[in-house]
Amino acid sequence: MSLGLSWGFADWIVLLVAVQRLCELAYSRRNAQRLIAEGGYEVGAGHYPVLIAIHVGWLVAMSLLIPADAPIFWWLLALYAFLQVARYWVIGSLGRYWTTRIITLPTAPLVTRGPYRYVRHPNYLVLVGELAVLPLAFGAWEIALVFSVLNAGILWHRIRIEEQALDPRAAE
Repeated sequence: MSLGLSWGFADWIVLLVAVQRLCELAYSRRNAQRLIAEGGYEVGAGHYPVLIAIHVGWLVAMSLLIPADAPIFWWLLALYAFLQVARYWVIGSLGRYWTTRIITLPTAPLVTRGPYRYVRHPNYLVLVGELAVLPLAFGAWEIALVFSVLNAGILWHRIRIEEQALDPRAAE
């Protein structure tokens, strides 16, 4: 919202991304409740508020710090749109198993379709790209740098937790 003075194109994009993420959180919550009802359990919940804070902070920083008249690098916006296609390929491939939390259901097989045929954690690759590309599309390299570093730290921790949770199922 560019210091609350006027709305620029970046503000509308940030608003759309915020709405997208809120809808995804609702979908994730339903999936998590369903998985837990089927015998799943959450691991590594302690890092989750930090993960959320980083993503909310990223949106807020873009909203407050990108000027209304910021230049638009259309090719980077196109790359961000491509990342959204990849994001929904991941979500669609995981289907009812997709959550923003680490919920493991010991009786469920590991998903090996879609991007999971090629990459162990495609969702995290998409996130890395998103956090860098969207602010860069408006020339905000500082936001891209700060939140990419923060995201790298939390993902390093999260992937270790997730791998420990998946290891028993991977051996099957």
